[in-house]
Amino acid sequence: MPQEHTFKQFDTDLENMRARVLQMGGLVEQQISQAMDALLNADFDLADRVVANDHIINGMEVGIDEDCAQIIARRQPTASDLRMIIAAIKTITDLERIGDEAAKIARMSREIHESGRIVPVRLNQISFMNEIVLEMLHRALDGFARLDVSDTVLIARKDREVDEEYHLVLRNLITYMMEDPRTIKNFIDIMFVAKSIERIGDHSRNISEYIVYMVKGKDIRHTTIDEIEQHVTPN
Repeated sequence: MPQEHTFKQFDTDLENMRARVLQMGGLVEQQISQAMDALLNADFDLADRVVANDHIINGMEVGIDEDCAQIIARRQPTASDLRMIIAAIKTITDLERIGDEAAKIARMSREIHESGRIVPVRLNQISFMNEIVLEMLHRALDGFARLDVSDTVLIARKDREVDEEYHLVLRNLITYMMEDPRTIKNFIDIMFVAKSIERIGDHSRNISEYIVYMVKGKDIRHTTIDEIEQHVTPN
């Protein structure tokens, strides 16, 4: 009986840890959405809230890290349990960095609108990129919750789509700056926003790859989409 109780407590510890990772992920998703709303609507109060809430995400990363360290020290997990903890530690690192990018977008929104030179079509392109990375992150977190790798290839393809959109935005902005040098400061700020969104896509893809490691024990980092498909397709 004492051993059975220990096993049940271990399972509870792991589930609580996973729940906290997903809670952190939900807050990060909210930060991204609000940062983009602040940018599109010139909502400086909302932008300030996004920046202020970044410390909550940082604190969650530290807390979950400590929980994982305690589980390893007390339970000495092996095999899939150890992979789950390692994947969680890596996931919260990427989530914290996504939170940083969301805060950066919120800060840039004030500078972009205060410059007085807004080109709506450029912000529309940025918004489209943001919708893609939000979907990527949501699918990655859903896979983490369900221990499901079925969206990994889709997320990798969407990451490539985000990269293409990012380069398109850069080319368009450079053209505008060449035509009207007065737009340079404003468009450089928009470039920074686009880069933050592109980085969010990279981090979301990373999270989806950790799920493959957690579920299948395969490290698919730095592999091609075709190779990823081979690893995640059921035999």
